[in-house]
Amino acid sequence: MLRRLPRRTILLSNRYQSTTRDTVTIIPTVYELTQDKDLSPELNPENSLISYLKSRNLIESITDDNLYTKTKKDDIKHFKLYCGADPTAISLHLGNLLPLMVLLHFQLNGANIVGLIGGATGKVGDPSGRKDERSEIEQNKLQNNIENITCQFQTFFKNGIEYAKSRQFPIENHGNSQILNNFSWWKDIKMLNFLAEFGKYIRISSMINRTSIQSRLQSKEGIGFNEFTYQILQAYDFYHLYKSENVNIQVGGNDQWGNITAGTDLIQKTLRKEAYGITVPLLLTLNGEKFGKSAGNAIFIDSKLTSPYQMYQFFINVPDEMVGKLLKTFTLLPLNVIEGELLPKHFQDSSLRIAQRVLAREVVDLIHGVGIGDEMAFITGFLFPTPDQPYNDNLSAEKLIKNFKNSGILYKYDLKNLEEKDIKLSNLIAEITGKSKSEIKRLIKAGGLYLGLNRDQFNDPDDVVLFDKSIHLIDDKLMLIRIGKHHYYVVEFV
Repeated sequence: MLRRLPRRTILLSNRYQSTTRDTVTIIPTVYELTQDKDLSPELNPENSLISYLKSRNLIESITDDNLYTKTKKDDIKHFKLYCGADPTAISLHLGNLLPLMVLLHFQLNGANIVGLIGGATGKVGDPSGRKDERSEIEQNKLQNNIENITCQFQTFFKNGIEYAKSRQFPIENHGNSQILNNFSWWKDIKMLNFLAEFGKYIRISSMINRTSIQSRLQSKEGIGFNEFTYQILQAYDFYHLYKSENVNIQVGGNDQWGNITAGTDLIQKTLRKEAYGITVPLLLTLNGEKFGKSAGNAIFIDSKLTSPYQMYQFFINVPDEMVGKLLKTFTLLPLNVIEGELLPKHFQDSSLRIAQRVLAREVVDLIHGVGIGDEMAFITGFLFPTPDQPYNDNLSAEKLIKNFKNSGILYKYDLKNLEEKDIKLSNLIAEITGKSKSEIKRLIKAGGLYLGLNRDQFNDPDDVVLFDKSIHLIDDKLMLIRIGKHHYYVVEFV
């Protein structure tokens, strides 16, 4: 039997029993935010999609102002867009999401989209936004990154459509998506042939004058020929995609402006056709750091690197000054709902963090799948109960395991490791947490270790308590450990 929780905790909620698993009673549900809402900004056929995306903080610059008139709702199907990612890291991060959100909006309005993996260009390295040269990546690591990012593109495009449907975002006939790797065409291109055909269209003066090149030329280290020519490679990618796949818009970060315009110029000079570029803003924190990358701790979209729970916690802690902008950028909630309902409700009492909780739920659903956000809300309310984040006291280990399954913070421990031997509880906790035995003993003596549903402080000054499954596990199968105020270990014994 589970011990009853203190009354302060028990009074918090009974909503966990619902199938929606939205445990936070003061937070508007998905249904409440999306059912029968004013969608005039989303549906007005006279509205330009570029103007709409600008109002959602997703557009920094465009190469041709005619896009404002050419991207009305009935014309979107005439465009095909791409954005690229070099496999220089094992995972995409939050910064990569802005161009992907632009692609998603176009796809939802009928355009086809392409995610391009830089299997070839990743070997060279893009100097844009960098102060020094990238380190060369080993081939096996590069291949692993390619496979991971390909999977992440596919997952995002799939989850994006499902997320849009779950939010009743207006979709008539959404476009298709595909993933390509530029190594598939670069592997057959010979340098002399390339220079003979395209060299006459490439102006050295234009290349040197680009901001990304100028900043590196003025640095102590300078720039290598490999990175100097990167803009030519990206320009040819756009040319190739235009010619073979009918791609006519490239989307990238604002530090990609020079590379994108190199592509539109090459297409215009060689094919005499119009192509377009869109850049997204650089998302910064209030301190001017890259959003999601402060102190080197990037928020990745790979659940193995940043768990859904960690992502939820990151967004639930964004400052009030940023939450409105992020709701428009990273969610598909209607603009009129964000501006006319959600933010006014939030600022009635910003200490409740209503907007942040909605933002966290929405982003987790978008990236990791519909319903995962509510599971992370439940987990947050369970681990850090507050008067407005309740859970009932009828909790079983099975119910907890089910809700923690997708969190990325549920660990498994093999009971066979404990057969036919007594083990000190402190030693077992050291093994589970990866801390030294002496460190765990110091934590226990300092009163910084807590166990069980009630988070009872564990007292064992003489280090004599032995592990007992019937005492220390919930329903003989789940251990809940808290170290300090915030650090939890949720362990399923199997």
